Amino acid sequence: MMLRRLFAGVTLTALLIQPEPVVAHTQKEPTVIGHRGASAHRPEHTLLSYEAAIAMGADYIEPDLVSTKDHVLVARHENEIGGTTDVATRPEFTDRRTTKTIDGRAVTGWFTEDFTLAELKTLRAKERIPDLRPDNAAFDGLAEIPTFEEVVQLAQRHRVGVYPETKHPTYFDSIGLSLEEPLLDTLNRHRVRKVYIQSFETANLREMRTKTRLPLIQLITFGGKPYDWVVSGDPRTYDDMVKPEGLREVAAYAGGIGVDTRRILPVGPDGKLLPPTTLVRDAHRVRLAVHIWTIRNENSQLPLDHRLGNPASPVFPRATGDVMGFFGRLVSLGIDGAFCDDPSMCRAVVSSRSR
Repeated sequence: MMLRRLFAGVTLTALLIQPEPVVAHTQKEPTVIGHRGASAHRPEHTLLSYEAAIAMGADYIEPDLVSTKDHVLVARHENEIGGTTDVATRPEFTDRRTTKTIDGRAVTGWFTEDFTLAELKTLRAKERIPDLRPDNAAFDGLAEIPTFEEVVQLAQRHRVGVYPETKHPTYFDSIGLSLEEPLLDTLNRHRVRKVYIQSFETANLREMRTKTRLPLIQLITFGGKPYDWVVSGDPRTYDDMVKPEGLREVAAYAGGIGVDTRRILPVGPDGKLLPPTTLVRDAHRVRLAVHIWTIRNENSQLPLDHRLGNPASPVFPRATGDVMGFFGRLVSLGIDGAFCDDPSMCRAVVSSRSR
């Protein structure tokens, strides 16, 4: 991943080279991260959602970042916006619907990189998964797509941190809309220091390490491999990354890892939890923080041990399960932070354990 474009008139001197990654696991209690805001209660990646997360006690709010045609970073779960905005109902944009290959997969829809910021601002956000979060649909049509700058300004007004993720960095670099320069530029201009920068890829994190002292987080899924490794032909996978030697390599450029909860508490074929892994201990041994994703409310998103209610009920999959009990288990294993759809649930657990 090449960070090819520096913005005219912008200097990154204040962020320049620091070979030692910033260590992120020194806090006394786990950090509560509002996952796409408070996505259990508001359509994700909207100022409504971020504001709700702040009110619920989040320490950080998390925007996933993609680029517009005119190279402005905006907060969307994906660059395809057919499922998160009303673009499909807008006749003036019918001809923008297309099929693209994103990280090796064919995707059909409308893409942020085909719209200017002014055009995107005419759209309105909607709930991405209304079958699971029907109450959130009440807020459909009320919020714009926020820019990263607007999210940063909101966070600074309320004195919380930001936790941006670069989405599909190899893809955006390939079309001349690299995400990293405007990301670092925005953080530098606003003098943001309460921040983590995350990515599922590795090359962009490695290069950002030469540009900034801000803490970087290597995201790790339960399976698969970083897409930049797919492109480069690297045979390794995320499974290799969580081995002791892989963690030592990550520690050379990142201050922490952000992992699927199943990397900490595996789930068996019957849906029930298995004994914990040694990943938290192994990561801490090389001074890496461990942040987990995602703590979600719905029974369908929880292990069998923490589901509540009658499984025969039609509302059972979306009903709230034992979220705090599940999160409490993870906290007891020494995790350093968690992405939470409902920050109030996670905050309650953290607060009860710090008394």
